[in-house]
Amino acid sequence: MADKSPLSSPQASASALASGSGAAASSLDPAGSISPSIIDVDIFSQLLEMDDDEEDREFSREIVWNYFEQAEVTFAKMDAALAKKDLPELSTLGHFLKGSSAAVGVLKVRDSCENMQHYGKAADKDGVTELSEEEALKKLTSTLRDVKVEYKEAEAALKAFYAEHEEALDGEEDDEEAEEPEENEE
Repeated sequence: MADKSPLSSPQASASALASGSGAAASSLDPAGSISPSIIDVDIFSQLLEMDDDEEDREFSREIVWNYFEQAEVTFAKMDAALAKKDLPELSTLGHFLKGSSAAVGVLKVRDSCENMQHYGKAADKDGVTELSEEEALKKLTSTLRDVKVEYKEAEAALKAFYAEHEEALDGEEDDEEAEEPEENEE
């Protein structure tokens, strides 16, 4: 009976992603030691649990890749809204990307987008303290710049996770082929 892959368990997969330690991580370290401040391991584990096939992870991969597409489109819209100094649109877009980021477990982007949502309403991070339009635009400009960096960090971590998963599966297939008994050679 073949041993199960360390990736067969969503928790093991996400733990390897977060800790970079333990048996799962030693054979499968997606992108080095990824900080849980980048990816919420509990949320990502829940996403992995939705995969019908733990080997190809098609469902979770599709959700993550759709998130990447949504984020890129949203960033372009944010750039356009910032150029027009359209605070309400920036608030709406921040709210939208905050929700998408939360669903995938991308923490820093979620938090920065929540701040953008407040700044777009001319309020500070707390959502209460009022800001002038000039202050709000200044904070939106720097937060948008920062959130794009945070997004790239999370994108790299998630892509590395799926790439490592594929490599581990390829390695298992190679191992299984090597274990098959060869026909008697005479």
